[in-house]
Amino acid sequence: MRYLSKSFAVLAVLIATASPAFTQETGPSIAVEQPYARATPAGAQTGAVYMTLDNKSHAADRLVGASSDVADKLQIHEMAVVNGVMQMRELAGGLPVPADGSVTLKPGSYHVMLIGLRKPLKAGETFPLTLTFEKAGNISVTVPVQAMTKPDGGGDMGNMHDDHGGPMGHMEMK
Repeated sequence: MRYLSKSFAVLAVLIATASPAFTQETGPSIAVEQPYARATPAGAQTGAVYMTLDNKSHAADRLVGASSDVADKLQIHEMAVVNGVMQMRELAGGLPVPADGSVTLKPGSYHVMLIGLRKPLKAGETFPLTLTFEKAGNISVTVPVQAMTKPDGGGDMGNMHDDHGGPMGHMEMK
């Protein structure tokens, strides 16, 4: 009988010490930090959402889509200067988020493009956004809308266009 109880004690210790190796991460492996959108002027058909994606996992992931009721269509976009011309294009394969790393979506760079706005985005309002990741799945966030400001952070931009073209500079859409 003593042998049997010692065997169970050894087995219990083995299970207790081995179980962390078999456990899986719980909760979302991607943290969505400081999401925001800029207010849009009346009649604007597009807008953008910015944020930082912090991958707390040891495995790389990929932002592959987004959805919200504020626009007809959402796409993951990249802006870059090519031969002196600002170009914007959809990232058809999604946006990689490195293992134990982060990616910042910001004006003039990566962003979630809102196409076919159903109404203007107004400063002080919020809207729901669901991001879809290849591994982490769907993560829902609330996006606050900030007032349009000049790139240096001061003052209202009035009726100047945002970083998607118009009077502020030459841009091509791919």
